[in-house]
Amino acid sequence: MGTATLNLATSPAPQVSPPPKPKPRKGFWGRLGKFMLFLALAPIVWTLLYRFVPIPGTILMVERAFQGKDVRRNPVALNQISPHLIYSVIASEDAKFCSHNGFDWIAIQKAVKSNERGRKLRGGSTISQQTAKNVFLWPERSWLRKGLEAGFTVLIETLWPKQRIMEAYLNVAEFGPGIFGAEAGALYHFGKHAKDLTPMQAARLAAILPLPAKWSPTKPSRRVARKANGIVKGARIVRESGLGSCIKIEKKKKKS
Repeated sequence: MGTATLNLATSPAPQVSPPPKPKPRKGFWGRLGKFMLFLALAPIVWTLLYRFVPIPGTILMVERAFQGKDVRRNPVALNQISPHLIYSVIASEDAKFCSHNGFDWIAIQKAVKSNERGRKLRGGSTISQQTAKNVFLWPERSWLRKGLEAGFTVLIETLWPKQRIMEAYLNVAEFGPGIFGAEAGALYHFGKHAKDLTPMQAARLAAILPLPAKWSPTKPSRRVARKANGIVKGARIVRESGLGSCIKIEKKKKKS
């Protein structure tokens, strides 16, 4: 019988499939990176959204509600607010509103020096800073809040026009215990719409902004009355000198 031989040279080698590659696991640094990206983008998206949509409420409004206050708010467009009030708040709160980029460094330096001397704490906040605080943050003072306030101030000055900053400010500022916005303040204190305020009424509303829970525009103390008289004069200067030129005021049409 013939002997069968195995030709090893021509026999195919067995195919061995490579082991499957393990799927990369999302490690701590990957998750941290996504979280940091979210933290960076969320304030930008939030701020950009509020440029176009009405601001639904603020943390201070929620606080007042928990304190048992009857929270009143009637948001209106800026053209439904008297120019007298716009010029009054610029005169009393931030004369450089139209020219600065969110921060009045001279006022901040004066505030720091005054506080270092042990005098009564004073702020150097602009209308933009107050808007950032009122719209996005909480009222209590802290270094954390001041840091976040500075960040949001930069964002609204970058993403919002001055017109929108003023509109937001006048719709969320507190004009009495639980009374938020110019329209609610005008209705509550004077029984009229914000667009119909007289120069003195507007000045008195602006005068109580630092302490709206204690000061009254209808029964003003000597301090408030004196301050309001000064604001009336200041508002006239703002109007005539162009310090409020970044706000487009629609002139009322004369009735034929």
